[in-house]
Order: sequence, then C-alpha cells, then structure tokens
Amino acid sequence: MTEFWRSERLPHLESRRSCQELTCYRPHTHDRFSIGLIDSGTALVTGVSDQAVQLLAGDIIVIPAGHVHACNPDQGRWQYQMIHADESWVAEFLAGDAPQLLSEITIFRDSAVYQRLDQLNSRLFAGLESAQVEAQIATALRECATLSPVLRLTPVTDRVLAAQLAPVLEQLEEHTSESTLDELATLAGMDKYQLIRATKRATGMTPIAWRQNQRIIAARGLLRDGRSLSETAAVLGFTDQSHFHRVFRAYVAATPGAYRG
Repeated sequence: MTEFWRSERLPHLESRRSCQELTCYRPHTHDRFSIGLIDSGTALVTGVSDQAVQLLAGDIIVIPAGHVHACNPDQGRWQYQMIHADESWVAEFLAGDAPQLLSEITIFRDSAVYQRLDQLNSRLFAGLESAQVEAQIATALRECATLSPVLRLTPVTDRVLAAQLAPVLEQLEEHTSESTLDELATLAGMDKYQLIRATKRATGMTPIAWRQNQRIIAARGLLRDGRSLSETAAVLGFTDQSHFHRVFRAYVAATPGAYRG
C-alpha cells in the first residue's frame, strides 16, 4: 500500500505513506530534501558505505538531496512516511543554523518531533494544507538540529575522482544515450573495471545504476508535471512502458501510474 500527496498550493512539497513487507528499494538518491518517519516495524537503512543501520518505530531520518541510501524492511511489516521538500527552500529557512542537516544523512529519536511531523502529514493527506505547513516543517527541523542524533551517515567523497568522472556522468545523464562501458571508460582514461569501481566510490552506485537513478529522478519530475506514462518512458529512452515500469518500481517502490495519480 502506497499513497502520495501533492498540492498546487505547495508545489515545493510532496509526501508519501507506505507499508512494505519485502525488499523494495535499490540504492537511490532524491533531488529533494527528505524527512522520513518510521511508523511501525523496523527497517534497515544503508548509505554509500553499505553498512546497514536499524531504524525503529518513532525514528526520524533526514536525508539531504543527492545522498545515496536505501531503506528496506528488516523483519516483517514496515510502515513509514516520507516528506520531500525543495532543498533550496529548506536551506533558506535554516539559514546556516544546521549545516549538518544539509550535508549528511541523520537519524533522530524524539517522540515530540515525530508526533509533530506525523500530525502534520495526516493533515496534508486530509486536504487540510495551509500556509502554516511550511512554518511547522521549519520548526521541526530546527528542533532536530538541537538534538543529539542517534547516528550520522557521512558521505565519502573524492573530489579529484569526481572531477575525473565528470565527462562520464555527463554522458550518462543524456537519458537517450546507450554508450557502452568501454566507451565510458575511455572518456575517463580507465578500463571498464576501474570505471565501475571508481564510479561506485565517487557516487555510491555503478555507472548503470547511477544512470537509471538519474532517469527516475527525471521521470518523477515529468509525471508530477502531468506527462503521460508513455511520453515519459519515450523521452527518457526506455525501450517500452514495461521496462519503464520495472525500473521505476525498483527505485520508487511504487508504479509510475500510482505516483502520477
């Protein structure tokens, strides 16, 4: 069961409520700042290092845009919520007060903040969004910034390697490009095995996984704008709608049709 909330009144916000029992997410990133709430059950979250961390009911996980992660059920049924917000909007109201929230994945355990965000999300899904929503999210994040986190997942970055891979990533971001690993490796001055290891070290994903992740980020934007499933699949270079459906579900844990609404 998965449901999504969006509103033309608050286009910089999006939310979801889900219940999962099986592994549902591949490692992925969001192009928005994300706040996750664990409602029931337990989950395992991994970052770039692949080290698994257990999330408990009542936990809050804050994920900056662009940070690789995957959350999946630990044992049995897992229920969660996720609020996505444009990161520029979040950065504006934080105004440098909590730089760690924008630089690393952070896990908090505080019942008052959890309840505040849970109640806020319930009002969104009930159609009771208002101008106060933004202020309430801002207040909750500022409160998180004053807490001692349960854990921080600091990304491992290699700027020199990332610069060397820039031509490869630009090529992969051309959604209709079908460059081979050998061709991409030549761009980076490596062999294909070195390229796979280097891209994993620099981005947290293999070249093909990174490309698919970028496609799905773009797909979400197109579907939010009202594009059809067939048009979205064609624009992003998927072989057919069935292929698009499989890849989208692996990265979003929902079908494109359910996401578009």
